Amino acid sequence: MDLISLGYFGLFLAAFLSATILPMSSEGILLLMLSQGFEPWSCLLTATIGNSIGGTTNYGIGMMGDPKWFKRFGFNSAKLILLETRIQRYGFWLAFFSWVPFIGDPLAIALGFFRVSFKKVAVLLVLGKFIRYFILILPWT
Repeated sequence: MDLISLGYFGLFLAAFLSATILPMSSEGILLLMLSQGFEPWSCLLTATIGNSIGGTTNYGIGMMGDPKWFKRFGFNSAKLILLETRIQRYGFWLAFFSWVPFIGDPLAIALGFFRVSFKKVAVLLVLGKFIRYFILILPWT
């Protein structure tokens, strides 16, 4: 499927799918669309919304998990409580980095897994993704 021929919907789809665990890159689609004359601010908004919805989907996937599953991997209760305490205290800041390739998706899943405040996660997740796309569109503004 040629995502570019779908216009902004194609960009939205690419941004959404690339924010899930699927191996895709929305940056390439965004840059290609900008080079073909698509409006930069519309591209920024579309990519940010699609990627943010994908990131919050990862958070939701994480919420379906159970932190007690870590016991299967050798974590005792004390280690699990320590890990959960750290994630709860500082974890929402990790949401800002959910745009980083390879680690961003697992971060969002982990934040959902440990039930970190969705409001805090959502704000920082959207902010990080917006800034990444904003930097990419700067040459076209």
